[in-house]
Amino acid sequence: MYGTGTKKMLMMMILEVLRKHSDEDHHLTQQEIIRLLDSEYGMKCDRRSVKANVEALIEMDYDITMDNGYALLGREFEDAELRMLIDSVLFSRNITGTQAQTLINKLKSFGSKFFEAKVSHVANSPLMPRTDNKHVMITISNLNDAIEKKKKVRFRYLYYGTDFKLHDRGKEYIVNPYQMIASNGHYYLLCNVDKFDNATYFRIDKITKLEILTEKIKPIREVEGYKNGLDLPKHMAEHLYMFCGKSVPVKMKCKAESIDTLVDWFGKDFKVLEEKDGEITVRVVCNEHAIHYWALQYGMYFEVLEPAEVRDNLRKEINKMAKKYKD
Repeated sequence: MYGTGTKKMLMMMILEVLRKHSDEDHHLTQQEIIRLLDSEYGMKCDRRSVKANVEALIEMDYDITMDNGYALLGREFEDAELRMLIDSVLFSRNITGTQAQTLINKLKSFGSKFFEAKVSHVANSPLMPRTDNKHVMITISNLNDAIEKKKKVRFRYLYYGTDFKLHDRGKEYIVNPYQMIASNGHYYLLCNVDKFDNATYFRIDKITKLEILTEKIKPIREVEGYKNGLDLPKHMAEHLYMFCGKSVPVKMKCKAESIDTLVDWFGKDFKVLEEKDGEITVRVVCNEHAIHYWALQYGMYFEVLEPAEVRDNLRKEINKMAKKYKD
């Protein structure tokens, strides 16, 4: 690993042995460390060298115990944190299967071999349906740079054809990038198409041939609906399904126990107007297009009362659906 057999690397090799082969429940003896140093790195040492180097590591603030053997206790990530990160990669649709497996293996390396054994069934699980765009990581990196430097970007956009392959739409987009947002299993770019005043979203896994331009972005405060800047938690609560456009107050009625669903989707920033006979009337603020589709999804449990236009559009859509399923 280190490409040298000199004593100068002994301390780092001992740290790596402890990182890989020990944890709170598994301690190593001096003899076991000596054996692992020899078998894995070809490094010869004695007991005194092991003890002296471990003590030096402790002085450097590494959380190592010497009770009942040696073990590295403090790590960059706790096992539970690593498991959450691995799961987020496992269930992500934004990268290819190969990229996902590479990321999972990197995350596993932050834990001991005992952690790796615990998550072997997770890491080897069949991966979720994923994008075929192999350039997503490069796109994310370049977008991150563009957002940081406040530069416009140019790209082309892909779509799936009936052959189940990605195709170029044949159109070039120049946009002002503001934020990358994860929602509903996908990764989106919140931006403004250069020649328009409103905000819009693009799926990052469908962006290709992205270039960072020299021109500065349009400040987000000049974009319609963002004169006070971007309040991300508020934005996410109001823009379900990543629809852009204006947000409107929406009055709905539902069973009192449906409050869980409301909190899941809208957070706690909505108002209960009335509670009576096990039912509540609430007011949420939401994108008018998003609430239409949300109400269709949860129509058995929620009734939209206002705005009248949203209610009328729902009625028309439900009637169309009823005709399709009447037989």
